[in-house]
Amino acid sequence: MTEATIEAEAAAPTDAKEGDVAAPVLWDDVQAEHFSMLRLAPLPTDRATGGRPLRFVEFGRAERNSKEFSLLRMSYHLPGQKTRKEQNHLDIWVDHANRAVRIGPESGLQIEPWNRGLGRFMVAQGIHWAQKRWSDYKIAGTALANKDALNEDTRLRRDHFLKTQGFEVAYADPQHLKGSIKDVKVANLNNTWNTDKVQIVEILDAAHMLQQAEQKIQDQEVTIKKAEDKVSKYRRDDSGLRFTIACLVTFAVFQAGLLIWIATHR
Repeated sequence: MTEATIEAEAAAPTDAKEGDVAAPVLWDDVQAEHFSMLRLAPLPTDRATGGRPLRFVEFGRAERNSKEFSLLRMSYHLPGQKTRKEQNHLDIWVDHANRAVRIGPESGLQIEPWNRGLGRFMVAQGIHWAQKRWSDYKIAGTALANKDALNEDTRLRRDHFLKTQGFEVAYADPQHLKGSIKDVKVANLNNTWNTDKVQIVEILDAAHMLQQAEQKIQDQEVTIKKAEDKVSKYRRDDSGLRFTIACLVTFAVFQAGLLIWIATHR
């Protein structure tokens, strides 16, 4: 398992249990309806992921509610980059009859670009949404995928992600292969994310950023124009100096020739 799916295995249970939330078929085709922009702060180059420059991501969400279920569906869209259907997608299902919450999809949360804080941001948004109305509901404990524990670094990253969001990780063996998360109330989860990595950009903030960028472009154009004028001036001066030097060389050669002629015809 690559680090790209660490949040996936952390956020999605691996085995179905009694009382798990069922996904109503009528909401299968729900797509994001409300959008906002996220700023991914530039970060130092990572050995595993490479460069992490400044990027902007479109974050979309849609909500559905009925007497039996509630759904928050979230997704990311990266301008100019194609992703698979299962990537950058997260559902928060609420079963009101069982007073239970489940994080999906079952295949896990697959984030692209990864290692930028997007997985934690998305899970935090889902927790915040559930805490506003159903903080006393429960997320059932579930076993964690054994394959994650085969690599110590992957296991530690997964456990850190879970613990940061408020989940309790337990192991049934000293080798840390048989891991699980315990039952937890929604109210006890952490709905924060690393704001140094991901920031929500409001419309006015985006407009201000564009205005600043436009001003910087204009300032750079003025600076470039001044530099070009200086270069043109230096080129004119250079041409004048070259002509002067050519004239002096010609005069010197003529004078030398004249002196030679005078010396030889006395």
